[in-house]
Amino acid sequence: MKLLIQKVNDKAKIPFYAHKGDAGLDLFSVEKLIIKPMERKLVPTGIKIQLPENTEAQVRPRSGLALKYGMTLLNTPGTIDEGYRGEIKVLMINLGQEPFLVEEGMKIAQMVIKPVEQVVVEETDKLSTTERGQGGFGSTGI
Repeated sequence: MKLLIQKVNDKAKIPFYAHKGDAGLDLFSVEKLIIKPMERKLVPTGIKIQLPENTEAQVRPRSGLALKYGMTLLNTPGTIDEGYRGEIKVLMINLGQEPFLVEEGMKIAQMVIKPVEQVVVEETDKLSTTERGQGGFGSTGI
């Protein structure tokens, strides 16, 4: 499979896998900005993508930023649909105690390419029964 990347900003870095076998491609900021505690900002990456057919890109947080600084992503994982051709932007939030400086060129997220299957939607009057039934949040214990 091939992921096509178009730079829309001279500062953009092409995403890459840091290590052999990694699931996520690193995404990088093209701007320097500060995110205050409990503030959220859309951080541009300076790239557009063309996904392989029948795939999506999932944008996920970086564990190191979450652990060390309380920085994570909203709408996680964020889904980029196959037909989207706009610039990839990362919705970051600072859950930490201190303002966080996003540096130009900093790794801010990871992007995982996953297969997608579409289903045929059919309305019905009745669903099959299961052992779980309607048990929802916390129904299986702690």
